Amino acid sequence: MKLKLHEPTLSFRHEFIVRFSEVDMMKVVWHGSYVIYLEDGREKFGANYAGIGYDDYLRMGYVAPVVNMQIEYKQSLKAGEKGIVETRYIYQPGAKLTFEYVIYRSSDMEVMAIATTTQVFVSPQGEMQYTCPEFFEEWKKRWLPSTLSL
Repeated sequence: MKLKLHEPTLSFRHEFIVRFSEVDMMKVVWHGSYVIYLEDGREKFGANYAGIGYDDYLRMGYVAPVVNMQIEYKQSLKAGEKGIVETRYIYQPGAKLTFEYVIYRSSDMEVMAIATTTQVFVSPQGEMQYTCPEFFEEWKKRWLPSTLSL
């Protein structure tokens, strides 16, 4: 299935350098390393938009496992090249987090990969939440445009 990117509600970009340990025998980024870039993107996003980072979930007693991930590889980064991960929060009315990602080569802003992840909230008792936890509702009120029907 071909990924279709949406207009992001919020986004954050950060630059990284491809390390030797992230490439394969062909000297291009191993496909599994892109999952780490997505994780790094979510962490940086959470640090930039306070209240939605992993430490915030844990402090409130929740975890937010990834339940779906799709990646489309367009081109390959090589060891030593710089890349940019754009992490894009896509508003969903339910108790879940949807992020889209665009990974660029810094030197020419060519798209290397696009991806999407979905996370759900799980309570301390191990139960998936079907309504938004209070801290997530507060985060949405703080950061999301008031034009969205929260």
